Amino acid sequence: MAKAPVLGDGKRTVELDADVFGAPFNGPLVHEVVVAELAARRQGTHATRTRGMVRGGGAKPWRQKGTGRARAGTSRSPLWTGGGTVFGPSPRHYILKVNRKARRAALRSALSVHAERGSISILDPAPFETPSTKGAFGLLEGRLGGSVLVVVAPEQTTAAKSFRNLERVNVLPVESVGVADIVGAAQLVVTEDALEVLTRRGSKPARTAGETV
Repeated sequence: MAKAPVLGDGKRTVELDADVFGAPFNGPLVHEVVVAELAARRQGTHATRTRGMVRGGGAKPWRQKGTGRARAGTSRSPLWTGGGTVFGPSPRHYILKVNRKARRAALRSALSVHAERGSISILDPAPFETPSTKGAFGLLEGRLGGSVLVVVAPEQTTAAKSFRNLERVNVLPVESVGVADIVGAAQLVVTEDALEVLTRRGSKPARTAGETV
């Protein structure tokens, strides 16, 4: 069974659930979930005005014939400066559907990679009675070569404040952590409370009576 060391305590380790942190890596599935998560974060509020939305242009610029110029019915035509836009973007959502079982399997794959390469550590938030960036830096010393993701429980705000000012360290509450965040981190640091939540999220649901595999 894989174990994760506790930062600041060289002798203490925490056992990781074998089903969640010992799953084989499924690259295509992780890619699918990461693309869906990143797409869902897009606001989709970009928009342009069509010729019917641009103000003005009610009068015909000049008479139909006799001027020698091309006929024109409005100064808000897409061909004119200040006119509308043809086929411009309109507000939309980018949400892609991914099945719940697929999301759980992708989370298990992402967590298992960190467990396999030993890049997951446990954070004890008890010493952070007040925010201390210096104390947080001391715990992460030797792990700051790449991006670090610190995952905390909602009530552990003092510990979160201690890490959020460190360079290349991203602090997230456990309910906001996605597969994309875990995959993109070189080091994963979680509190024990957050670890329990991640383990529940990645666990396979219990089969009901009569359900086939």
